[in-house]
Amino acid sequence: MHIDLSGRTVLITGATGELGRVMARTLANCGANLVIHYLQNEAKAKQLKEETEKLGVQAVMVQADITNEQSVFRMKEQAEHAMEKIDIVVANAVIQYEWTTILNQSPQDYESQFQSCILQNVYLAKAFVPGMIDRKYGRIIGINTECSMLNNSNQSAYVAGKRGMDGLYRVLAKEVGEHQITVNQVAPGWTISDRDRKNGTVQRSEYEAGVPLRRRGEDQDIANTVAFLASDLAGFITGAYIPVCGGNIMPAI
Repeated sequence: MHIDLSGRTVLITGATGELGRVMARTLANCGANLVIHYLQNEAKAKQLKEETEKLGVQAVMVQADITNEQSVFRMKEQAEHAMEKIDIVVANAVIQYEWTTILNQSPQDYESQFQSCILQNVYLAKAFVPGMIDRKYGRIIGINTECSMLNNSNQSAYVAGKRGMDGLYRVLAKEVGEHQITVNQVAPGWTISDRDRKNGTVQRSEYEAGVPLRRRGEDQDIANTVAFLASDLAGFITGAYIPVCGGNIMPAI
């Protein structure tokens, strides 16, 4: 048994980010063609395109502001012009901001999280789901976070945005399920990325002590889960929120 995405095309928003790059490489290794979304980092997008094309797949770069509906629809037109159809959408992009207490957090930070966690997914659904309905096939995969369940101090804007995203995804799963479109979320823990490897911050003992597996996950762990959900192996899974965090959160029935 192996994951084969040959003949499928995947759009990854925020593909040049720490997790997005590993997702792109992993999905390309599974045979998927790629639409590499970026906002500003064209150089990194170009590097990722060249790297994944060496794996024998097609890849195109598309610049877009995922918080702007017109920009998302332009991305759709460019992506479908290059690739004809988009089978799988991975919503990975998120706006970064400085975390602080609710009393000190700027209202604009709450707005930014609403835009990138909720409206991004509304625009992506409006742009790409109609084509999936026509083809009776599709995968929508959103990157959520363990923070949605931890509700730790100083995370209110991020948690509010991602919890809203969770509700949106569950409703969308019910609305499009009859068309054989699955809608799922991956919720990473505090994940090791290239930034940690470069900065020597791989070990975080204060965090690891509370994780049942007593370690942090790797970016590859997140990418592996995305690849599984993108594949036919997960064809009967929808509406799921899947933690990839070593048991740091455990959703209850």
